Amino acid sequence: MLISEIIRKKRNGEVLLPDDIGTMAAAITDGSASDAQVAAFGMAVYFQGMTPEEAATLTLAMRDSGDVFHWDLPGPVVDKHSTGGVGDNVSLMLAPIVAACGGYVPMISGRGLGHTGGTLDKMDAIPGYTSVPDNATFRKVVAEVGCAIIGQTASLAPADKRFYGIRDVTATVESIPLITASILSKKLAAGLEALVMDVKAGDGAFMESDEDAAALAASITRVAGEAGVTCHALITDMNQPLASAAGNAVEVLNATRYLTGVHRDVRLERVVLALAGEMLLVTGLAETREKGFHRAQAVVEDGSAAEIFGRMVTALGGPADFMDRPKSYLAEAPIIRPVGAPETGHVAAIRTREIGLSVVELGGGRRRAEDTVDPAVGITGLTDLGMTLGKGETLCTIHARDEASFETARARVLAAYRFGEAPEAIDPVISVID
Repeated sequence: MLISEIIRKKRNGEVLLPDDIGTMAAAITDGSASDAQVAAFGMAVYFQGMTPEEAATLTLAMRDSGDVFHWDLPGPVVDKHSTGGVGDNVSLMLAPIVAACGGYVPMISGRGLGHTGGTLDKMDAIPGYTSVPDNATFRKVVAEVGCAIIGQTASLAPADKRFYGIRDVTATVESIPLITASILSKKLAAGLEALVMDVKAGDGAFMESDEDAAALAASITRVAGEAGVTCHALITDMNQPLASAAGNAVEVLNATRYLTGVHRDVRLERVVLALAGEMLLVTGLAETREKGFHRAQAVVEDGSAAEIFGRMVTALGGPADFMDRPKSYLAEAPIIRPVGAPETGHVAAIRTREIGLSVVELGGGRRRAEDTVDPAVGITGLTDLGMTLGKGETLCTIHARDEASFETARARVLAAYRFGEAPEAIDPVISVID
């Protein structure tokens, strides 16, 4: 069938046949569908949706558009995926924590989408780190270290790789079937036995309501199950940045400080350990999620998770002493300047999406798929919801390339924070475990 006819069918709300979806996935992969056609298909799905069966078919078609890994390891193969947020650097701590507990984590991650940061962009902030290795290197690092955080190679789910980039710049990110297919095509290509999803809800998430987040969690767990992969999901809060840092190098530094015990953001730690506990539960490495939580906590405290992160960095081309001297290796912006609170009061609300967009405006994200990300820029010391500040006290610190971008980000950050009475209740960082 012609690509234009497949787009027309979906535009008109028809259910696509498996052959239609297979044809579209193949055309995305081999380039016979133009960028305009891929964008039109994404927009048609955005407005018309897909049945669970269509979403499952698209997922498997994109998985099978390239290589699919098969592992022979002495422990379970498991991964986690987040639907994206602001200050969400969980993967950097989580992969080595689970590896230190006996799991194997072949983490295929993506770059930033819209206002959210991408794990791969963060790893690229480490000098020398090969974020897209060949398959042989990927296999070797996972087997020897226990984890590897990489991006899609040209041979892993190439249909998703192209579709993902086009969705980012055509306002078609927030689609449950497309998010489901994008996430799972990469994860299933990695040869997982189990998967844990971190589905974000709130102002800084693609799924703003708990109801939409629950629908996405249900979609992913169902499609994963149909593909033979056990999947659990947590719904976590994104009505404020998860970590105190948002950017690329600054989030890597935040992660190393967490692993080495220098500083740990409370909300971030709760999510990291909860996800780790769930991953250990779903693989049978822990009898209960509570026991998994405490086992994960133990490998953080004894330094074994930090040691594994350092070994992974070195094995993928980064500095051998990165964990000893991370700040000396990470790029630093020319302008690092605090932003003072405009008035005295409690932080009553945070427009988290605006914080993410501030990082994009600084150069830490992409406006277009071909944009280069500046690893040095970002925001640190982000004040939490409910905290009290006096007028002029530091609200956050902006890391900028030049004065103009600093001022633009400063204005946007100040507009994102609302001061007033203390909020009556702050959403728990983990609202639902499915």
